[in-house]
Amino acid sequence: MNATIAFLEQHWDALLVPLTVIGFTLLLGFAIRNSVFRLLHRWSAGTASKFDDLVIDAIRGPFMIWVLMLALYLGAQTSRLPVRAQNIAAQILLVLFILSITLVCSRLAGVFVKFYVGSFTSLTENLARIAILVVGAIVILNTLSISVLPILTALGVGGIAIALALQDTLSNLFSGFYVSLAGQVRVGDYIRLDSGEEGYISDISWRSTSIRSLQNNVIIIPNAKLAKATITNYNLPEQSMVVPVAVSVSYNCDPQLVENLLLDEGKKAVGQVPGLLAEPAPVVRFAPGFGPSSLDLTLYCYVRKFADQSLLQHEMRKRIFARFRQEQIEIPFPTRTVYMHDAPASQRSKRIGV
Repeated sequence: MNATIAFLEQHWDALLVPLTVIGFTLLLGFAIRNSVFRLLHRWSAGTASKFDDLVIDAIRGPFMIWVLMLALYLGAQTSRLPVRAQNIAAQILLVLFILSITLVCSRLAGVFVKFYVGSFTSLTENLARIAILVVGAIVILNTLSISVLPILTALGVGGIAIALALQDTLSNLFSGFYVSLAGQVRVGDYIRLDSGEEGYISDISWRSTSIRSLQNNVIIIPNAKLAKATITNYNLPEQSMVVPVAVSVSYNCDPQLVENLLLDEGKKAVGQVPGLLAEPAPVVRFAPGFGPSSLDLTLYCYVRKFADQSLLQHEMRKRIFARFRQEQIEIPFPTRTVYMHDAPASQRSKRIGV
């Protein structure tokens, strides 16, 4: 330590130029950052997309670190250090610069997937980031003159053993990747599996898919099971869907009159019941038809999305019930007619053992 201090005291003039270059570079970089990023923020404020704001914020953070690396590099090159030491310092700074660029690009790749990929999941975001990190690692190894081929060969041999040990994990990983790319199941879709689970897809990760049920509970399903299941997607090919409202009336009622009343209530509800669509218009069908004790009709209404059907059925049943009371349309109770008759005398004699 004392020897270092003594050397600096004797050769202080040797540090004057490198320190001046470092200080000037930092001041210039600071001025450039303030002016350039101020202009960029003004430009991004006039755009509708938030992607450019995230890109600017991602670059603004490490910008001064890059300026510091550049200042250290220029300072080392203008110093009296041996050429070998200058080369080592330059190589270290280059590796750190590539590493920081890789981390920024990895973050931007996740942001790009989130904003511009139709089916955004944490799996696709993580895969995009990992791909950027792998490319950055290869570039760093090449910068350090380390051959990548032996590493890939070792990974290929060891990968067989790893694949055998992680069969279930890899199966879930590739199943989730397939489900994300296929686009038949997307985040936000309401689905129902053949095993009975149903809800909104909240995320598809590397191992499992999270489904949020209407009771606001989360159902965790392994991706391999999801890929093999029979799925009903209520958001494809479009979100709108038809909702049946069953109605039963007495056999004494005129079916045409009941049909007209149901259509009238369906049209009146448009604009008053949230989610009810005016087009396609509501329709009535005399189905299932003739019940054991009633005439059964069905009013079909179209709603904007799956979650609207429960409220629609609730409101329409109240409106129909009030209208039937007003029009004195009878809603019958289940009834059963029992016919009784006397058995012949010969059969009555056999029963009593005569």
